Amino acid sequence: MKVIVGLLSFFAIVVGLAAAYTWVTLNWSYSTGERAGFIQKFSKKGWICKTWEGELLLTTVPGAIPEKFLFSVRDDIVAKRLMDSMGKRVTLSYAQHKGVPSSCFGETEYFIDKVQLTP
Repeated sequence: MKVIVGLLSFFAIVVGLAAAYTWVTLNWSYSTGERAGFIQKFSKKGWICKTWEGELLLTTVPGAIPEKFLFSVRDDIVAKRLMDSMGKRVTLSYAQHKGVPSSCFGETEYFIDKVQLTP
């Protein structure tokens, strides 16, 4: 009986620590910033956990080869705004979360929280 109680206690501690770690990684950001460009791809992906994933083409000078910025979106309202902005120049505000333990929250460490159309 003591062995079962000990194993259950150990399991509860491990689950509690994992939940606390996940909460910390999702609520404190490593960095924040903005990126501007054109949305190239945006879709909801995943086998079990469906997440919004996208690519922003960062254009510095017309005619230059654009760099891709990969991002994830957790908010459906922001996702809708991004879909409405396809083909237009946008500025994306993001928070970078390092060490998120699962791809169920997003495939990248960059989470978009605001979308603005850029003239």
